[in-house]
Amino acid sequence: MKKSEIITKKNFIKFLYHLIRTYSKTFRLEIINEKQWIDAIKSGEKIILCLWHQQFFPLIRYFKNYAPFNPSLMISQSKDGEMIAGVANLTGWLTARGSSTKGGKTAMEEMIKNINQFGLAAHILDGPTGPAGIVKNGAVKMACTTGASIVPLYCETENDWHVSSWDKFIFPKPFSKVKIIYGEPIPHEKTDDLKKMEIYRKQIEEKMKPFLKYF
Repeated sequence: MKKSEIITKKNFIKFLYHLIRTYSKTFRLEIINEKQWIDAIKSGEKIILCLWHQQFFPLIRYFKNYAPFNPSLMISQSKDGEMIAGVANLTGWLTARGSSTKGGKTAMEEMIKNINQFGLAAHILDGPTGPAGIVKNGAVKMACTTGASIVPLYCETENDWHVSSWDKFIFPKPFSKVKIIYGEPIPHEKTDDLKKMEIYRKQIEEKMKPFLKYF
């Protein structure tokens, strides 16, 4: 890639970042049950915030508040993923590039290393390509390797548009009320027992599936 193309791409990512922040500033946010897991992080516990792919857009601006914790996020190596990773980096998040289809092993190792070192990560349970509402193995693998607790995370939007995509991706309308809701932490013992990990995976899926919209 030419130097001029790299500069153009970086400038576009900065523009996208500021556009998202400006747009998201119109949301009327209500944050629910955040203190519990933040206190846990401060006391030395490890936390993985887990959400559905359709609901991550309303979180982007607010998640900058967590930058002091050096949090991590796994993002695919696709072209769209490159843009999202650039925005996440500007928001103060570390990014591990990979997914179940490409680069997943290296990205998983990087995520586990960061969780052990810093204590906080977020993970999109059904990304990057679905199926919607199906929890993939990544979050449970990270939790069972590091001993982290999983905190379910949901966004409730008063007025929104949704895209005709596999996940019915949500964009809150300007000035709409957005609730960011954190569930109770779900502890996970350190284990490499695949049967136990599958039980954990199903428990998380059952708990979070009712919070999908438009399905």
